[in-house]
Amino acid sequence: MNQVIGYARVSTRDQNPQSQLDQLKEAGCETLFVDHASGKDTRNRTDLGRLLNHVRKGDVVVVTQLDRLSRSLMDLLNLVDRLGKLGVQLRSLKEPFDTTTRNGKLSFHIMGVLAEYERDRIRERTSEGLKSARARGRVGGRPRSLNEKQETLIRHMRKHGDSMREIARTFNVSVGTIRRALDRHSESNGTVEVNDSSTTDCDESHVEQRD
Repeated sequence: MNQVIGYARVSTRDQNPQSQLDQLKEAGCETLFVDHASGKDTRNRTDLGRLLNHVRKGDVVVVTQLDRLSRSLMDLLNLVDRLGKLGVQLRSLKEPFDTTTRNGKLSFHIMGVLAEYERDRIRERTSEGLKSARARGRVGGRPRSLNEKQETLIRHMRKHGDSMREIARTFNVSVGTIRRALDRHSESNGTVEVNDSSTTDCDESHVEQRD
């Protein structure tokens, strides 16, 4: 049997959600979920998570106003989209937003499209940012341990026979950091860096060539 489920939220423990709860009960809500948390982030709200696990297709979620779900437009769009995919209706008592009506269903659909559009834009901006960073010699994640002058010196030392382990000790970094610095240069110049036997704790010994 389909349920009418109420969701209330106040920002702090000092605030009282009773006014919202009274309005939700008056609207016919049989089950109530309450969070004492900021509306800026939906990830740390225990009862919102319980509500999303509780709802079933055909249920109706009621809020006193939409910002009780989230103060972030992107989070709100994502929540509306998620409810829609679950087959759950949403109704706000303050705003004219009710997906049990024809116009409300259209609004629900539009918000779902907007959520998907915004997610695509975030992916595009992230991808563009990474491409731009790579073009400037940077990549996402942690900053490099070595600057360009140091990497130039590393290549010079390597060219003149210093082992990766010796170079790593000189710059106080790991052998892996030295290898990545050399790899970046090799990739940009179309060459291949040969592995150093010293990186496996072997002594650098002369190897006699076979006739």
